[in-house]
Amino acid sequence: MESMRGILHKTSLQEAQERQLAGQKRTWSTSNGDEDRKDSSSGSRSAFTATTAAPASASSQSSVRFQNALHFLPPSTKLSASKIVTFNASEGPSEYTQRRVFAATPSSTIDPELDLAHPVYNLPPQLVNNFASLGIKQIYPWQKNCLKGPGLLTGAKNLVYCAPTGGGKSLVADLLMLKRIMEEPETKALLILPYVALVQEKVRWLRTVVQGLTANLDPEALEKQKANSIWRLRPDHDSIKVIGFFGGGKIRSTWQDFDIGICTLEKANMLINTAIEDSSISQLRAVVLDELHMIDDDHRGYLLELIATKLLSLEQPIQIIGMSATLPNANLVAKWLNAHSYETRYRPIPIEEHLVCEGKIYHIGTNGATAQRQLKVEEISKAQIDATRQIEESSHKEFRDPVLNAVVTLAHETALMGYGALVFAGSRGICESDARLISRVMPQPHEVDSKTMDKRMDLLSELRSLSTGADPVLEETVLSGVAFHRGLNDLAAGINLPARRVILHNARMGREFVGPSMLRQMRGRAGRQGKSPVGETYLCCRQDDLEQVLDLMYADIPEIASCLNTENKRVQRAILEVISVRLANSHESLLEYFSNSLISYTHDREFVEKCLTSGLEEIHDLGLIVNDSYSSFAATQLGKAIVASSVDPYDGVFIHAELTKTLKAFVMDGEMHILYVFTPVQDFGIIVNWQVFRNEMDALDESGLRVLGFLGIKPTAVLKLAQGVPLKENTPEERELARVYRRFYLALQLRDLCNEMPIHVVARKYDSPRGSVQTLAQTCQGFAAGMIKFCEHMGWGIMAAALEHFSDRLMAGARTDLLELAKIPFIKSRTARVFWENGYRTVGAIANADPKELVLILMHAQPNKLRLKGKIDEKYEEKLLVKANVISASANRLWQVQLQAEMAEE
Repeated sequence: MESMRGILHKTSLQEAQERQLAGQKRTWSTSNGDEDRKDSSSGSRSAFTATTAAPASASSQSSVRFQNALHFLPPSTKLSASKIVTFNASEGPSEYTQRRVFAATPSSTIDPELDLAHPVYNLPPQLVNNFASLGIKQIYPWQKNCLKGPGLLTGAKNLVYCAPTGGGKSLVADLLMLKRIMEEPETKALLILPYVALVQEKVRWLRTVVQGLTANLDPEALEKQKANSIWRLRPDHDSIKVIGFFGGGKIRSTWQDFDIGICTLEKANMLINTAIEDSSISQLRAVVLDELHMIDDDHRGYLLELIATKLLSLEQPIQIIGMSATLPNANLVAKWLNAHSYETRYRPIPIEEHLVCEGKIYHIGTNGATAQRQLKVEEISKAQIDATRQIEESSHKEFRDPVLNAVVTLAHETALMGYGALVFAGSRGICESDARLISRVMPQPHEVDSKTMDKRMDLLSELRSLSTGADPVLEETVLSGVAFHRGLNDLAAGINLPARRVILHNARMGREFVGPSMLRQMRGRAGRQGKSPVGETYLCCRQDDLEQVLDLMYADIPEIASCLNTENKRVQRAILEVISVRLANSHESLLEYFSNSLISYTHDREFVEKCLTSGLEEIHDLGLIVNDSYSSFAATQLGKAIVASSVDPYDGVFIHAELTKTLKAFVMDGEMHILYVFTPVQDFGIIVNWQVFRNEMDALDESGLRVLGFLGIKPTAVLKLAQGVPLKENTPEERELARVYRRFYLALQLRDLCNEMPIHVVARKYDSPRGSVQTLAQTCQGFAAGMIKFCEHMGWGIMAAALEHFSDRLMAGARTDLLELAKIPFIKSRTARVFWENGYRTVGAIANADPKELVLILMHAQPNKLRLKGKIDEKYEEKLLVKANVISASANRLWQVQLQAEMAEE
């Protein structure tokens, strides 16, 4: 869903001072693009909106009434929020005026083992000091009890544990993982997270945690590490190396480059497959599986199962640490992973839960427990139960919908009290609409103190300087302290946006209701240690949805099960991977392998054998494996290429057919053909605007038209489609051709992105949701890397080289002339273009420039930067000078590497 909440823009010093006890995650996160950025001012009264990634069609239809509301008044017209009447005076004047005093954690003088310096944990003093500098001096009793579980501190036993969001569960995994690599020389650990934003956030956190810590390396290994190019770029040569692995990362790191690798699911699976094949997997000693409940996610959860099953099949000591906030059958999962199981419901900040229906607010309970009993539909419908508060009807026609009025009013009340609100909405459209409407009831820029306004304007300037540009709607809202993010999952799963209130604009994702697990994840975002004494959740719904909403609020979290089966093609992928990396090569050894998988614990043996037999037949018929007279299986060249590129078997067969044709007539005198090859085979649920397709087709040059003909796309067919003739998809051949048409439509978008067109402009041009275009921009980089590996494993070296040359443009989002500059931090495509136009066209030129000269270029790169009238720019220039110094230092390091490489060639 989409959400809204208070965003803080802090200095690194402020961040360090505000980090709290017991492994609380960092207080902010910067993700891909401008959508994960924060608002300003630690004291700002602001809100933040996020969305469910609903299909575009559902989003547009479900948000019509909210979008229409935006056109009644100009965006600058001020609206007012409704009043809230309190019925029960015994609750006190306001929840916000109460300051409940309770200990954040028991003192170590009461229990000395709550001190991280206690000998039982055997942690280096430097690590203890690092945690203390981040505000973590003692741990919670549940963390102590969990860590002291049988064989955990020594690494002899695996662990599966559950703890509520905000309860400090990350610290347990961090400590166990760090102990493994510090106590065993030359070993490695992997921490696996579901989303890129979480990976980036965790990399920053752990790099701070391990600062000054030395990895255990013998002298010979140390010299080998220092010879590595990535190692040379790091000033702290001897410290533990924390590297992030995710699609679109600029540095192409390898297994040998890290001590702790923090990965997305896909990257972790690829790393492990490669390490098993070349036997370097023997260095692995710890693997953390975060968000373990996602294992039964229909789309990506199976990767967690594949990873864990492979690790269990290895004959070496690897401590597996799985954690989740919602894992009802944790004991079964622990049995599968041969792990100690631990569960706690402790949460340092209590959460007060509420239901809002037709403007009436009902108190449900605290931390998921009902106050007396479950509310019933008829009690609310017939006013048989008293509401604690009432949101008055609005005089504005924009707020006639009582759900929307409740969302806006509650967000506004939260912000006025100095806290942040996180609002989840059901679609991208509703998310943006909520953000705009909330911004119109917030104090306007001229009503906000100059310090806060200055920070917000600096943030807006930074957003405008990004390669993606600033979202037009975000430009409307950010100065009022409101921002939004078009993606539910990473926010609900753990991007650390501490908010006093979580407000749900209904409980839907698109047209469907969210599940109980997702609802708990979203509500668990409320309240953070050190930010507010209590957290609050408000689920706002209409009368027609009341029965389903109440059922959802009181529903038990469903038990997780394996999602491997032949219908969703996951078993086929699992079998192909196992055979390709040679963990099993016969029917019997495959059965033994799958006995280590969760599928054998949630399904009977007959089902597993049926899946195995059927899956083997399918991938054999696809030409991905062969078997000899001894009934041994081996992956074909195509099968190995599919595994190496991390695509699904059926997608891999489609890609192979496409590339085989491409090799016969690769159109090299333009960019459209290579862009098509780099375009992911998923269609992201897009709906093609055939009029736009026709117009772009008409504008293609001769090279582009040859690509159309080569792909089988007929201009006459496109003209008919633009006139309203439906796209035929009745036969397998028609479906394959339709896939080509959709993929080419995405390739046109990718072309514009690589030519420095901002994401929001591309979205508007192609009538596509901005989130879909941003997903394309992010996904294509990882997909391109996969295509290069695919070609290498197929023996198509020339094709791989051609793709490798162009892939840097995907990384930079820029034309070829800017690629060298785009390697420097803070120089995105738009900023790189300004540097180029001002004569700084090489890394060396920037490295040899005075940082004060670079400040002028950075200022020129932000022509739309806002200013308060009469405000002196000294403060802003100081910030730019800090950035210029970072750019200069980074350019110098890159330049030195270039010089060393040139000297080595002479």
